[in-house]
This record gives sequence, C-alpha cells and structure tokens, in this order.
Amino acid sequence: MKVVVIQGPNLNMLGMREQHLYGPMRLEDIHQNMAEVAKQQGLEIEFFQSNFEGEIVDRIQECLGDADGIIINPAAYSHTSIAIRDALLAVRLPVIEVHITNIHAREEFRRHSLTAEVASSVLAGFGPFGYHLALIAMQQILNEIARLKTQEQKV
Repeated sequence: MKVVVIQGPNLNMLGMREQHLYGPMRLEDIHQNMAEVAKQQGLEIEFFQSNFEGEIVDRIQECLGDADGIIINPAAYSHTSIAIRDALLAVRLPVIEVHITNIHAREEFRRHSLTAEVASSVLAGFGPFGYHLALIAMQQILNEIARLKTQEQKV
C-alpha cells in the first residue's frame, strides 16, 4: 500500500518560521520520522512539497492509479483553494488533512477549510505528531478498505 504525503506552501520553511506556532522541527525531520513509521507498518511512502497550487493539483491527480491514500497539509491553500479541493474529490482516494496548529484557535480566516470538506478526517493542533497520527489512521483506513474488498470477492 502506498501513501503520498503532500505538503503545501511555506511548509518547507518549518523550523525557521514562526517557531512559537510551528515549533523547531524541520519538514525533512517530519518526513524522516514518517518514513520510519511507514517502514514499520509495511507502507510505501512518498513525499511532495510545493508552494504552487497548480503543482499540488497535478501531484494529487498523479495519485490516481499510483497511490492508495493521501495525507495532505494544504497549509494556506486549505482556506482558499477550490482547485485542490476538487482534485482531492476527483481522485476518490482516502485523504487525511493535517494541520500543525489548531486552525480553529487561530485567525478567523483560517477557521474554515475547503479541503477538509472532502477529507476522510482532519488532524489539527497536534504539532508535528499529527503526521504520525495521520499515518496510523491511514493504515487503519487502508486495512479496512482491503478487508471490505476481500469480503466482496468472497460473495
């Protein structure tokens, strides 16, 4: 089973930007931790980060037929991007949205996520640990999908 982790704008600056909100951990460290957990769980994992909306849309579309699930932190695009929302909806894969901070405790404009509306679940406010939780949750979702497919084949 393959999971693609898609990171949105400015997440490449983690560890340098607004440490009071996002903490000192760099994106590379988060990805390294996720890769270790994925290996333990027997999952293939791939990482992608872009500051460009169209590149994120392209990568989501490329997941069709290539991935079993998507973990995404659309960052600021969560609140503005109908294009990313529509791409997530179109690929019809399980999607877990992650936010390092609790978007509901921040500025008013950050409290609504267009992309969350099409996600299987959302994790917000757990810091970098939210990615670890998302990976465990994705494993559970993919296992359940596999179990249901096996049951359907028996019928």
